[in-house]
Amino acid sequence: MISRDELIKIGTFNKPHGVQGELAFTFTDDIFDRCSSPYIVCEIDGIFVPFFIEEYRFRSDTAALIKLEDVDTEDAAREFVNRDIYYPKAYIENDADGERSVPGDFFLHFVIYDTEKGLLGHIVDVDMSTVNVLFVVEREGGGELLVPAIDDWVVSVDEEAKKLVMHVPEGLLDL
Repeated sequence: MISRDELIKIGTFNKPHGVQGELAFTFTDDIFDRCSSPYIVCEIDGIFVPFFIEEYRFRSDTAALIKLEDVDTEDAAREFVNRDIYYPKAYIENDADGERSVPGDFFLHFVIYDTEKGLLGHIVDVDMSTVNVLFVVEREGGGELLVPAIDDWVVSVDEEAKKLVMHVPEGLLDL
């Protein structure tokens, strides 16, 4: 049985495309294209169910069309509308430097700490629209903070506790 801890949310199904079971979906990370899992996962009646990918094609940098095995009609495709799409962590590959390819929303809902300042807040979004990926942090006392997601600044990641500790250079958090 697949558990939530084994998965990373990568997007949401939007609507059927055509009459042969193809679905439009938006994604926050194209990990399904960069790694080798033959399936994606959806939660159905509280159970995580794998669905094998027949084919897919990109429509933009955040949208694609996908055809799942055994989903061959528009009615069958409608069952997936507004369902979240998950990717199995076991298929996330290491790149040439031995680093894991981590989907953009992997750190969503993590609590972020700085080694000097302590608790910064909760990561509520990951902004990948700029050259530097930014964690959008909702501060405990209110307000928002943007923290560059730079590997060299990461001190530790506790995936189970959803805790990220970083050493952010002095002065950056005061901006």
